[in-house]
Amino acid sequence: MGFTPVKGLRHTPYDAVVLDEHGPVGDRVFCLVDVPRRRVLRTVQNPTLVAVRPRWDGHVLDLVLPSGETASAAPTVSGERITCDYWGRDAELDLLDGPHAALASSWLGSPVRLAAAPPGAVVYGAPVSVVSLASLRDLADRLARPELVTEAARLRATVVVDTDEPWVEWAWAEEAWAGRTLRLGAATVRVNAPIPRCAVIDLDPVTGVASAPLLKALAGRSGSLDLGVDAHVVQPGVVRPGDAVELDAVV
Repeated sequence: MGFTPVKGLRHTPYDAVVLDEHGPVGDRVFCLVDVPRRRVLRTVQNPTLVAVRPRWDGHVLDLVLPSGETASAAPTVSGERITCDYWGRDAELDLLDGPHAALASSWLGSPVRLAAAPPGAVVYGAPVSVVSLASLRDLADRLARPELVTEAARLRATVVVDTDEPWVEWAWAEEAWAGRTLRLGAATVRVNAPIPRCAVIDLDPVTGVASAPLLKALAGRSGSLDLGVDAHVVQPGVVRPGDAVELDAVV
């Protein structure tokens, strides 16, 4: 299980994830913004973001560079608001003060601001993403890269579910879950649709350096770039590693 509190930065594992009606609590509550262009920074265009490690406890946000240089403070609202385009829709964001923008700007080599995002404002699809371990194993076998099974963070999924079979009628197992309910620990989600992938999955999940041709392998499988599914929360609750998973759970 994992997410990132700052969109685009390193996907972080957690010992417990709280799912509320908006998705994982703490997921992508911040983003970095190119203010003159009114753009939210995305990993596919800024792969070095992956090397920055974030941590958010609900009060203090830590950003840590590979060098160990750190910005740690409670972000404060500046009173400035900005409307950015995010995948063709408006995202209303509050620009923040604190040391984080200076650190991120120095790392990226261009000025950016940290902003607070409303729930779902900088999320591509449904707020919860699920990938099966069987699909990861199958993809690792295709590339003869067994280590990919331990690098699920490449897919930046909220939850990786352990299943036995990667295929259901020539589709990834989880693609057959669309429209069905899935109990994850104490929470229940309704699966929405497969997730179309981009070059982010080719990046090393720690360094952000392109290191595995996963996107090409997906295209070679069937021409589709889908892997994993997204979902909406229908019953909030806590999810922990090792929790039971039940398909078509009663809500």
